[in-house]
Amino acid sequence: MKNIFLGIGTNIGDREANLNAAVGRIEEKLGHVIKSSSVYETEPWGFNSENKFLNIVVEVETTLLPSELLDSIHSIEALLGRLRGEVQYSSRVIDIDIIFYEDQFIIEKDLIIPHPLMQERKFVLVPLCEIASELVHPVLKKPVADLLKSCRDVNVVKKYKL
Repeated sequence: MKNIFLGIGTNIGDREANLNAAVGRIEEKLGHVIKSSSVYETEPWGFNSENKFLNIVVEVETTLLPSELLDSIHSIEALLGRLRGEVQYSSRVIDIDIIFYEDQFIIEKDLIIPHPLMQERKFVLVPLCEIASELVHPVLKKPVADLLKSCRDVNVVKKYKL
């Protein structure tokens, strides 16, 4: 079993239901969810939208290899209504990113782990710190808590009341 961390976000439709559906599908297709952060409401990152995101980070035990994991994540996103387009940053029903895969550094054709922009995104770092602040980034060699302290992202990230 491998421990992985996934970031999940949504800003279209019933955001709470979208997160719950994503976690349910992750349990079915990827493996057991060990931990889940609180839900955070966040501003869009990299684009403008009137719709704020709900974001969580989950820790999952999986037997899937990184490429299998990515394929399964894409199938979950499609199942939940995500349409992948040419625009990189846009509103979406669901977005699932691989943040960490154990302590591995992986570069494949369509996959880089750890997520190459995680250290620039408070919407990832805040919930990740809540459940795994001591994790060390395998490339930057810094704990997640230190990455959050040095993050320059000024977007508001606040706990969401369910």
